[in-house]
Order: sequence, then C-alpha cells, then structure tokens
Amino acid sequence: MFRRLKTSQLVVDVIVAVGFFLIAWPVETVLSTGTLGLEYRLGSLGQIITGLLIAALFSGALALRRLSPPLALGIAWVGALVQMGLGRPPSFSDVAIFGILYTTAAYGTRLVYWAGFASALVGALVITVYLFAGPVFAGGGLSWQTLPLALVVLVAGAFALGLSWTVGALVRTAVRARENREAQQRAEAETAAEQERVRIARDMHDVVAHSLAVVIAQADGARYAAASDPAIATDALATISTTARSALADVRLLLGQLRHRQGDGPQPTIADLEELYAQVRTAGVQLRVDVDPAPPGEPPAAVQLAVYRILQEALTNTLRHGAPGGSVDVRLSWLPDRVELDVRNPVSPGSQPGRSGHGIIGMRERAQLAGGRLDAADEGGAFIVRATIPLGGPA
Repeated sequence: MFRRLKTSQLVVDVIVAVGFFLIAWPVETVLSTGTLGLEYRLGSLGQIITGLLIAALFSGALALRRLSPPLALGIAWVGALVQMGLGRPPSFSDVAIFGILYTTAAYGTRLVYWAGFASALVGALVITVYLFAGPVFAGGGLSWQTLPLALVVLVAGAFALGLSWTVGALVRTAVRARENREAQQRAEAETAAEQERVRIARDMHDVVAHSLAVVIAQADGARYAAASDPAIATDALATISTTARSALADVRLLLGQLRHRQGDGPQPTIADLEELYAQVRTAGVQLRVDVDPAPPGEPPAAVQLAVYRILQEALTNTLRHGAPGGSVDVRLSWLPDRVELDVRNPVSPGSQPGRSGHGIIGMRERAQLAGGRLDAADEGGAFIVRATIPLGGPA
C-alpha cells in the first residue's frame, strides 16, 4: 500500500499539505451557508470545527497522495462524503481531489489506476446530483428546465476530473517507457560485457594453450636430446624462450584490456601464419600446408583473425593428441566468396580429442562469429577439422 519515497519527496509533500491546510481551513471557516435548517455564523465553534475537519481530511489526503495513492483516494472520498453530509457547497478544499486523481493514475497499482478513473466519472455524477437534487441546492429539484444546465455541469465535472487522471496516466506511460528503456540499456550493456569477457577468455585460451603445447613439446625434446646432442637442446630452449615471450606479450595485452577496457589492440592476421607453422614444425610435427587458391586481395580482418585462431587451436590439438611421427595436413582454399579450411592429423591410440576442454567449442564460436560454420570429428583414424567462413560475413 505504501510506496518507497525519498526523504526530500516526503518533506515536499508534507510542506505542500500544510500550506494547503493553512489556506483551506480559513476559507472553510469563513464560509457561511444555511443548510438543513442550521445557521452557520462567522466565528461560531461549530463552523470552526467543521471547517477544520474538512480541511484536515483533504490536506491529509494530499500529503499521502504519493506515499499511498489508494489511502489518499479513500480519505478524499471520506472528505467528500462528510462535506456533502453536512450540506456544504463545493469549496477550496475540493481542489485537492485533482492532485489525488493525478497520483492514482501516475503512481498507483493497476487496481488503484482504474479506481481513480472510476472515481473521476462517479465523482462528476455525484457532484451533479448533489448540486441539482440535494436538499440545500435543489431549488425545486431537477426538472426539464434545469436538465440542460445539469448536463453541462456533469460534462464539465467529468472533463476536469478526467483531465487530472489523464495527465497522471500520461506521466505513468512516460515513466514506464523510461524504465523499459533503461532496463534495455542495462541488458545490452551486460550482453556486451559478457561477449567481451567470452572473447577475451577465448583469446586467452588460444594463446596460452598453443604456447604451452609448443613449450611442452620442445622441453620433452630437449630433455631426450640433452645427453646425445646438446646443440638440439640449445635450439629447443631458444624456441621455448621465444614462444614464452610471445605468449607473455599476448597475455599482457589481454590483461590490459580487462583492466582498462581499451580497444582490441593488434590482432594476428594470415601474414602471421608462417610463424605459427614454424612454431609447430620446431615442436617436431611434420606439417604440410597447401594454400590453393591464394587469398583474393586483402580478406576482412575478422576473417583473418578467425582463420588464424582456428588454425592455432587445431594445430595445438595435434601437439596434444596427434600420433607421434604422424604428419599434419593443412589446406586453405581462398575462394571468391568464402575460405575453406581443413586440418587433418592422425590420432594417438586411446586419445579422444574434442571430448574435453573448450578447444572445439572455441573454434566453433570463432567460425560462427565470422558468419561461418565448423565441424570436427574422427574419420578413419584421423581427426579432421573443417571450417567454412564467408568473406563477407559479420565482424
């Protein structure tokens, strides 16, 4: 029933209500009208108490209009009934009804919203009947002569009360639209942040997994060759050092993006594939690369990045799961509208590439983000990764 308001809003509502009361009470007190055979004289105790009661009811409803619209509407109806029960004519206190109808439409629940609408219509009808058929103001009662004027009063009352409610309904619509817009913006920001987090995690996985696979392969080779051929061990250590430094630079770049929310920074392209092939070959893998046809001009940056990362992860899998001494075949076909990628390597007995980890998932996401598709499966003792990426796909 009660809404949560700021302290400043509560203070403003109370000040407005007190100011309204200080005006309404004297007006009600000096209002002198003979009703129901009673004579209200200026300064009489009964007139002061009556004016105080009516002014207090409407002022209290005005103070509660935003804190509790249904309670304010109920108090306003009580004040109107007391006013009519005492036979008093409309006065300054009734102005509070317009503010209360406004808040029922602007801030009330769905039930209160429609209760305010009904109150505007019923209130117009009640005041018309009271003015033209009431015991004090009837002047002979409602007749064919007074009916046109009564209809005018009914329409005018419904228009005035309905206008207050309508303004509140418009404010309610504007507030709801602003809240929906803000919620949509928050959802879009959260989605963008999640996509960025996934992208950085994917890049981190590709960089770290590939670099560690090369380092492990070189370290194993150096350990076996250290006794028989120290030169090979020295070359392996040099490769480990170069690979680790490159991985460290990439990781620092990714961490900088996380820390400072900067741009993507330099990303690998197809021009860096030769260096990737060299790292794999130095790890002891027999790598055969076939590029036919060659790229038609400069492919889009998103396509180049997707091709590089997919090849990086696919070749990393060959280091992890490939059969020792087996050859790895890489085929790239740069067609006019798409690029087709095919990586084939024999699988070690008992190895199950793609059954665990996020490598296959990451490659598939890479292809999908570039507008293409990727399939990976065992075929006749070989693990094959196939991807097709359109050259005009989304970034």
